[in-house]
Amino acid sequence: MPIAFYDASVSSYLQVLEGVSGVLNKGAGHAAEKGLDLQQFVMTRLHEDMMPLHFQIVSVAHHSWGAIQGMQQGSFSPPSFALDMDYAGLQAVVANARESLASLDATQVETLAGGSMVFKLGKRELPFTNKNFLLSFSLPNFYFHATTTYSILRMLGVPLGKQDYIGQMKMGAGTPG
Repeated sequence: MPIAFYDASVSSYLQVLEGVSGVLNKGAGHAAEKGLDLQQFVMTRLHEDMMPLHFQIVSVAHHSWGAIQGMQQGSFSPPSFALDMDYAGLQAVVANARESLASLDATQVETLAGGSMVFKLGKRELPFTNKNFLLSFSLPNFYFHATTTYSILRMLGVPLGKQDYIGQMKMGAGTPG
């Protein structure tokens, strides 16, 4: 049986965004318990040549809700590199992406599968079908930035496990586990 475009995109995004939201909540709780500065969390990097937590979270939203918007509009560009939010603002970015995606109708999303779009990177333009954009660009980037978010917070001592990242799994005939 083929996988629906909605399930490959929106359902996957929502599951991991729920996990990212929980990871961020645990990060805030850990910081409060230990008397740590959340703004330091926002600016923490796994490695000096990687972007900080701030960018990872913005990218999670951008490669989920922003990807759907890009497929609807036929154009997608990288997210802003501006480091202009605090931890609570980043939590709100994730919540907004979740709410926006949850409001989508599955039939509406299915119509995007056959469309096409252009990824614009400066003057460079890369043409994609929406299906190939989702499978070869959007989802890999989404999972990369979600994993990096988890990894940064884990590195900072937040008590996290794999289940925190995964979120609510779908079990059986589509019922939550």
